[in-house]
Amino acid sequence: MTLPTAIHRKLALATLVLPGLALSALAQETPTQTVPPILDKGDAAWMMISAILVMAMTIPGLALFYGGLVRAKNMLSVLMQVLTIFCVIALLWVIFGYSLAFTGAGSAEDATWLTPFIGGLSKSFLAGVTPASIAETFTATVYVPELVFVTFQMAFACIASALIVGATVERMKFAAILVFVVIWFVLSYLPMAHMVWWWGGPSAFDAPGGYLFGHGDLDFAGGTVIHINAAVAGLVAAIIVGPRLGYGKELMAPHNLPFTFIGGCLLWIGWFGFNAGSNMEATGTAALALLNTTVATAAAALAWAFGEWVFRGHPSLLGGISGAIAGLVGITPAAGFVGPMGAITIGLVAGLLCMWFVISLKSKLGIDESLDVFGIHGIGGIVGAILTGVFAAPSLGGTGVFDYATGAVGDYSIASQVTTQTIGVLVAVIWSAIASVIALTIARVTVGLRVAAGEERQGLDVTTHGENAYNS
Repeated sequence: MTLPTAIHRKLALATLVLPGLALSALAQETPTQTVPPILDKGDAAWMMISAILVMAMTIPGLALFYGGLVRAKNMLSVLMQVLTIFCVIALLWVIFGYSLAFTGAGSAEDATWLTPFIGGLSKSFLAGVTPASIAETFTATVYVPELVFVTFQMAFACIASALIVGATVERMKFAAILVFVVIWFVLSYLPMAHMVWWWGGPSAFDAPGGYLFGHGDLDFAGGTVIHINAAVAGLVAAIIVGPRLGYGKELMAPHNLPFTFIGGCLLWIGWFGFNAGSNMEATGTAALALLNTTVATAAAALAWAFGEWVFRGHPSLLGGISGAIAGLVGITPAAGFVGPMGAITIGLVAGLLCMWFVISLKSKLGIDESLDVFGIHGIGGIVGAILTGVFAAPSLGGTGVFDYATGAVGDYSIASQVTTQTIGVLVAVIWSAIASVIALTIARVTVGLRVAAGEERQGLDVTTHGENAYNS
């Protein structure tokens, strides 16, 4: 079944002004252009290093960051949740995830009504993907090995899924977490990755692409696909699972802030691969993303710490490192599209708004969203996604939007792009919320959501995993 003519025309027109430097390259089995493809070893090496950096963000970065924030009796449970989710999603990615996210119609004639929303199963179990397979970058005729692209995107899928556990730590069953995250990965992560990042590449820029990509949504490295998507899932889970026993009455302070600091710093270092690696080429745009990732994060860390100093009378380490994560999240969708001054502004706004949500609004909502997954990744992701539409403007130091039809930067309208960015945010929020409710319902019916009250009070390290993080 082909796309209706009106929809196809809209997609075709939109793809004439595609983001020139977003994480969205589609692996091409056979290049269509007559110029011989160039397999660049430097780009391939940079992509492999970036993939390793992103993996380090999850294990040990995210694991230590989350682990230090919980009480001592639940430290190992968090480490085990992050480790297990990483391993499960890595396997599901190569079995069917990559295929569903990054395959689709090669032409308008091959497209169906599903093409903008999800891929097919033609590359399940990585069928046809060999060491000789190549994936197109953002420069026509320049390629990297497809296995490099598969691995890089696998690391993204793993950390997105692992982010969710921070919202329900210390009370959710281990089996329930696994059931929930796996179903969410299938119903939400894969469609969102396809909608935002899948396209035909420079050699087939006018072929049908993902729904949001085709409408011009700019997401350099995952503001919608990863951060908003995972944050909404975490928020929905926190609401449905309910608060921890004693929430609001008992002290639930982080047990080891040095671990959280170390984990946060590992996240920051790994984020250079996350953002700059999303360029797929070791070029000036990758360097721009590298610089933006540094200055936006620095601005957000200072904004949170000094904001806390003003409102609470002290700048805390927890506030500083939380601000840094907020800045990393905020700059993610904008990293290669905005100039350094725009990045600093995004960092400042993300740091202040995330701080306000976490220290003020969260308590009024009464939701035990334990480690502020939504407060940081959700609010920061929304801020970054929308402000990308502002600061990507060439008049404000941004790169604009590359027009592959003319080979130059196209006309840019801030109002129009902000509208497009807002639509992308709304799609991510609604899609993830619906998928999360479905996933949690299935988990509740099959394995149940919460541990027994006695087990929760004793701590999940002993009751679920039979071990202690520390010997007294």
